[in-house]
Amino acid sequence: MSFNINNVIRKNIKELSPYSSARSEFEGKADIWLDANENPFGRDGLNRYPDPLQKKVKSALGKIKGINPWNIFLGNGSDEAIDLLIRAFCEPNKEKILYCSPTYGMYKVSADINAVGIIDIPLQTDFSIDLKNVIDTANREPVKLIFICSPNNPTANAQPIEDIKKIAQNFNGIVIVDEAYIDFCPEKSAISLLKETPNLVVLQTLSKAWGLAGIRLGMAYASEKIIEVLNKIKPPYNINKLTQREALSRLQSNEAFNSIVAEIIWEKKKLREFLQTIPYVNKIYPSDANFLLVEFKDPRAVYRFLVRKGIVLRDRTSYVRNTLRITIGTPRENNRLRQLLSAWNPENLG
Repeated sequence: MSFNINNVIRKNIKELSPYSSARSEFEGKADIWLDANENPFGRDGLNRYPDPLQKKVKSALGKIKGINPWNIFLGNGSDEAIDLLIRAFCEPNKEKILYCSPTYGMYKVSADINAVGIIDIPLQTDFSIDLKNVIDTANREPVKLIFICSPNNPTANAQPIEDIKKIAQNFNGIVIVDEAYIDFCPEKSAISLLKETPNLVVLQTLSKAWGLAGIRLGMAYASEKIIEVLNKIKPPYNINKLTQREALSRLQSNEAFNSIVAEIIWEKKKLREFLQTIPYVNKIYPSDANFLLVEFKDPRAVYRFLVRKGIVLRDRTSYVRNTLRITIGTPRENNRLRQLLSAWNPENLG
């Protein structure tokens, strides 16, 4: 199918005149800044507004990902990009998004906030996408966006990149692939499809493998035309100066990043092997992420026991029956978890 962004973008967004900030109107160097009504007395440059287009951070990311900086949007977490995509392309009370549950809950929340309809086509029993059903439904209904979380939260599995490509090539709307956990995954990133797939958006984040959940920085990689739309409707200074500084600093530490990712993957392997020996564990689902989805005979009893001992897991029983989600911690944290699970006897410890 031939994708034309003008057929997808909302009419009022297409006609929107975006806010022009002082810092977006000037390019170059200056000694005296009297354009933005800032306080002239300040320390560490924090009295000045941040770069509204985060050029240095995008340049660093572009080198790492092998992508042009103008194909990158930065948001206040991936959640901002999710919200802006829905606002830019989905007409409230008329159009819809599509996703495959169980999956990340913010797709539904953002759609509900924006009065956009939802079509949920559940994952199949092996947590794969029902390709034919997704494609047929998306083309039959007023669907503008398809969200695919890969590796998926909470099921931890990645979708084959060829499946993602097939959906995008057979859909006239936009396909958003949420790759928050891609750095732990052997499957290659959907970023590799961007040049041949103009209706694709790939979301990533510094919150997981990069260890920067506290600075709330998410990335959207897409065609220049889609990025232009997101930049058009974002708040003028959506990424603060401290976040940009910390991101730049961390992005220059590739060796440390690779070492930490390898350690998390190794710790996940050890935890999986341990859980396979626990009699009250029914199943451990395959994982391409930094967590394990585990089916217990009595998950809530396990959850309550661990909370009493100071360890918090995520109860996912409302998404996948009888499951808890276990994030891979430090070696010390994982050892403590193993000790407690080894000591717990569901027959008499409750």
